[in-house]
Amino acid sequence: GPEGGFDSTPIPLRPLGYTLKITIHSASNLPMADVKTLSSDPWVLGQISADVPKRHKEDPPLQFRTPTIRQCLDPVWDEDWIVANVPSSGCRLKFRLYDEDQHDKDDRLGNVHVNIDSLYEGWPGIKRQTFEVKAKAGSWRAYGVRAIAVCFNSAKHMRANLVVSVEMLGRTPEDGQNGRLYTVGPCRWIRHFDPLLGRIAHTKEPDEDIEEPSNDKKVQHYNFQANEIQLQGPVPAELYHRYVEFKPWVKRMFTSTGVQGLILGKALHHQHARVYNFDKQTAWGYFPEGPCEAMTKQFLELVHYDKGGRIFTYVLTLDALWRFTETGKEFGIDMLSKHTMHSDVSIYIAFSGEFFVRRLKHPHRPEPPAPVEETSRDHPPKHGKNETHPPADISGGPPDSEPPKDPAHYQLVIDNDSGTYRPNADLLPLLKKFLARSLPGLHIQTLDCQKDAEKMNRMKNEQRERKKAEGDHIVYTQGDRSSSISSSDEEDLDRIQ
Repeated sequence: GPEGGFDSTPIPLRPLGYTLKITIHSASNLPMADVKTLSSDPWVLGQISADVPKRHKEDPPLQFRTPTIRQCLDPVWDEDWIVANVPSSGCRLKFRLYDEDQHDKDDRLGNVHVNIDSLYEGWPGIKRQTFEVKAKAGSWRAYGVRAIAVCFNSAKHMRANLVVSVEMLGRTPEDGQNGRLYTVGPCRWIRHFDPLLGRIAHTKEPDEDIEEPSNDKKVQHYNFQANEIQLQGPVPAELYHRYVEFKPWVKRMFTSTGVQGLILGKALHHQHARVYNFDKQTAWGYFPEGPCEAMTKQFLELVHYDKGGRIFTYVLTLDALWRFTETGKEFGIDMLSKHTMHSDVSIYIAFSGEFFVRRLKHPHRPEPPAPVEETSRDHPPKHGKNETHPPADISGGPPDSEPPKDPAHYQLVIDNDSGTYRPNADLLPLLKKFLARSLPGLHIQTLDCQKDAEKMNRMKNEQRERKKAEGDHIVYTQGDRSSSISSSDEEDLDRIQ
């Protein structure tokens, strides 16, 4: 078969490192990127690198994004980022400051580099140290406005600063990662409302769909929702998959080589940026204590519980970032590849596929995280039959009443149905174990997209039928199909499988 899929390359062995808490406190005297408001909407992208071997040079770097502070030149974030296995030889921290622009590319406001030469037990750390923001890579427009402001005495000086702390939390405990760098936390969620389906005045939420009296069928635009959950690292080392070269152009797309590869890669990066767009509507939340029942409840909130028979496409990155959106032909979205878009054209990921959530008639039969029925990887359950919604009509929840909030009422059904990366079905139990730790209290059932194909397709068809019966009744639209690149290669591969 084609190259790609599961990669058994081991993580190069090295000693356990140290766990650091990096805090991005604040910035001051930032340049004015918005001429109209004489202000900026600043955010910071942090990146850490160290002299540690990788399995492959294409493994993505560790990065962390702060929320955006609106119309502020002296923003305060106080955002923590906890990273494990930083080696005794130290690390390099790079902070890029940006101005968020809803309608255009975000302007770079400058960079800050922090070099830590060595780490050891008792290292004193960096405590609220001020670093000058280097304007070399900054936007000429932003610094041009700042220069004019200085001339007219409305700004004190040209120099901007960033305040950062780095705290030593001690040796990283044995974690099966052979010393690999990864994000421990904090666990957090981000909900994006995407303009891909049209930014119009009457964009609706799934729960706010109100029938409008009219003889004509009106197109009602849906505010497409994309979700990210930073789970507590590390992802099990065995979860490691590469894109599948099922067509000659796929490798060029992932490596951005050749004219065709550059065009396809750029188009997919653009799609990712549009779907996971940050703007004033973007919602955030945190679980500093790590995996907890509140985090499971937030996941259920993001997927709207068992409402409307939804099916989701997901990617789990190597750094335990879980991205997912609702999927379905009714969205009318031309994606070059759903999973490639979610991964932002990452050559390597942990896992990918699809999932959906069902509500159980008997929440504690069996106890979570055990599934309510067997798959190719489960023994037949000892308990009696436990109906679910969908497909059955079960009282005490959607569509007739509000869903119960206790996670024990729900089952996550997740598979490896991804032609882009072809995750190894033998690793589904490991994925289930990781998700059970990350989302306590939830029943979890895994499906092998090949061995359980008949059952998986039946269950997904039941979801689709339920969506027709009680879904949002919204016509999903996008611009002219000719304005985007459309390809069914991934779906063709899925059918071949």
